[in-house]
Amino acid sequence: MITRADKRNSIVILPIQEYETKIQNFLNENNFQTSIAESRKTFQNRITKTVNHSKTLIPQDSKWKYLNLNPSAPTIKGLIKIYKPDQSIHPIVNWRNAPAYKLCKLLTQK
Repeated sequence: MITRADKRNSIVILPIQEYETKIQNFLNENNFQTSIAESRKTFQNRITKTVNHSKTLIPQDSKWKYLNLNPSAPTIKGLIKIYKPDQSIHPIVNWRNAPAYKLCKLLTQK
């Protein structure tokens, strides 16, 4: 696997199994939990109801812009810390497909 290093604009080449082990170790050490698909659906339904019931914050004709119609769990990617002796990872999480991403972006701007 070829991936970017955490600093100094360089690349790291390592076996895919080692990369996946580093990601799994990071998740285990920091007590991350997996989510259940049913809880994500419930969360998406609550977001949809919240957006639909909002009368002052979100204009009626643009409510669809703040709903993620096909949400998925955030994904994680790790940049290898080449300056550390154990070469741990620096996590990068992509939240763009998360259920509340667009609504949070709107609320941050407000």
